[in-house]
Amino acid sequence: MNDIPSPHSPSPDFGSESQNPIHATSIALNGQVVLLMGPSGCGKSDLALRLIDRGATLVSDDYTSLEVREGRLFASPAPNIAGKMEVRHIGVLSMPHLHNLPVALAIRLDDKPYRMPDRSLRIALLGIDVPVLCLSGLEASAPIKVELALKTLLAPWPLDGIN
Repeated sequence: MNDIPSPHSPSPDFGSESQNPIHATSIALNGQVVLLMGPSGCGKSDLALRLIDRGATLVSDDYTSLEVREGRLFASPAPNIAGKMEVRHIGVLSMPHLHNLPVALAIRLDDKPYRMPDRSLRIALLGIDVPVLCLSGLEASAPIKVELALKTLLAPWPLDGIN
């Protein structure tokens, strides 16, 4: 799947096997990359900034370069923007950043995501399927939700198996 559908709005193209770098801000948490995806102005950099404030590290702002090695997808900053982050109303700032880390999760930013997650939602990037979670990036709890999603990625989702 190359488009991540939005339940409430038209879905722009978020990347396909032929697009590299992709339009995504990326941060690293515990050695794993989370791709923050969505149209311009949806809050990718804002959510990344809040995650960085909570201990994450910038990988890349706005565009992320991808590479497949040994069947895994790795993310790095595009060379011309490495270590730079646009903070709206402040400017472009230098930030510590990481590169060459494995991608674990994509977050699709949507102003009205469904209440319960669709665990089957994936995006194919360079032939690798990446799990996708839809969140409202401007909610105060969004950074915590990203952290929780990453921690529980390999475990059953909450409420699974409850009738």
